[in-house]
Amino acid sequence: MGAFDFVKKVMPKRLKIQDRFHVRKEMISGTMSKFYMVEDKVTGETFGLKVLDKEKTKQFEDRFKVLKVKKPSEGEIAMKFDNPYIAKTLEIGTTDHGEPYLLMEYLHGTGLNNILLIKQDLLAGGRMRYIRQCAEALAHVHSRGFIHRDYCPRNLMFTGDGTALKLIDFGLSVPNQPPFTDAGNRTGTPAYMAPELIRRHPTSEKLDVFSFGVTMYELCTRQLPWPTASRGGLAAMSHDQPATPITELRPSINPRLARAIHSCILPNPKDRPSMQDFLTAIRTVKYEDGQ
Repeated sequence: MGAFDFVKKVMPKRLKIQDRFHVRKEMISGTMSKFYMVEDKVTGETFGLKVLDKEKTKQFEDRFKVLKVKKPSEGEIAMKFDNPYIAKTLEIGTTDHGEPYLLMEYLHGTGLNNILLIKQDLLAGGRMRYIRQCAEALAHVHSRGFIHRDYCPRNLMFTGDGTALKLIDFGLSVPNQPPFTDAGNRTGTPAYMAPELIRRHPTSEKLDVFSFGVTMYELCTRQLPWPTASRGGLAAMSHDQPATPITELRPSINPRLARAIHSCILPNPKDRPSMQDFLTAIRTVKYEDGQ
């Protein structure tokens, strides 16, 4: 074998999307990526294909160069998780145009953010199941040593049959260790940001716990915990103020569930539970309402 043949063998192949897949649909895309529903030309299987904008991804990753510690890529982080309530990443690589990609299981449902906009209560009878699934997924992320950093309804997707709600999108995720947890990194969605993030304090997995609490509060009430909160850039400025008691918006909620959710959105991260503590607190709660 010649040297050139050896190089060809050990170098990873670049994905030519049109050669391997039928692109069935372009889904809603984010600011740093595009997402497609694709069908494998050989097996006929359907997947989700996330293709990252290489320039915007580089700009984001370059922010961490000053730390002198290599940040794992989104794909490298996503590949570390194996949980039924986290969308499975099956393959990562680079396209023939130099764009990083993630090949994922395709979830045929919609985002929790869309369900919360529908007047009909499509979550009735299933909230406790979904709350537990969400908590288990985030506990798994933390157990693997990472912080999601953008936990919100937009990043929770239903399966097609509605039996599961899965966590997606690790584009802003970082290892739960210095220097990634040092003060200064304010990425996330403002309406779900923890106070320590907006105040530029050091962070931990407890900022995910806060975002989880806000999301579960909204899942139960369709409203955010702070009556004056906007969803714009200044939304997080009110998050160190007392939240509206969830019982005012949902009087019949199970008291243990209400207490557990409120414990997640306490201003001081030291006062918030871990996700495992949250799961323990709701272990015997059978219904979201107190019947």
